[in-house]
Amino acid sequence: MGRTFMPHPSQLKDLVSHENSLLKKTVGQGLALHIVEAILEAILAMFRRKAFLHWYTGEGMDEMEFTEAESNMNDLVSEYQQYQEAAADEEAAEAFEAE
Repeated sequence: MGRTFMPHPSQLKDLVSHENSLLKKTVGQGLALHIVEAILEAILAMFRRKAFLHWYTGEGMDEMEFTEAESNMNDLVSEYQQYQEAAADEEAAEAFEAE
């Protein structure tokens, strides 16, 4: 997994005008969602290699709990994407009505 440049969220939020708070929220949530997806991808890569798995199974966890956690995280990411898309659609509708 290669490293990519990720600007600090405050740098991008400063580029957005102060009048449009919904757009600022969308930018911030988009960055947070990107970070969560990157972390999930890294965790899944380790799980596929079974890296550090013995530490957790030795303490009583089952491998199925990791699979269930992956499913829960994917559901959470999907839910956030739906809310982000709904907010963008709402903003576009408001901009259209204002014209």
